[in-house]
Amino acid sequence: MKPTTSPYDVAAHLRTPEEMAAYLEACIEEADGDAAFIAKALGDIARAQGMTQVARDSGLSRERLYKALSGEHSPSFDTILKVVSALGLKQSASVRS
Repeated sequence: MKPTTSPYDVAAHLRTPEEMAAYLEACIEEADGDAAFIAKALGDIARAQGMTQVARDSGLSRERLYKALSGEHSPSFDTILKVVSALGLKQSASVRS
């Protein structure tokens, strides 16, 4: 019997706000300035929370949200701020070590 596989979906494994924050932090560290990569990570978290609710809380349409967080585009900073807030996360800054 041949084993079956399915695509890995990180959103299915982001269950708590702490896991979501840790995932985003790790993605930001790995992004090396790639805004589309960070947007994709936010998209993963939004899918884990429910895209409809995130769209409602951010004031963006679901279509615009999917497009902005697809990882194919670099969304505006305004969009990023709205999504981060809707996800219940906060931004912070620290000095590089």
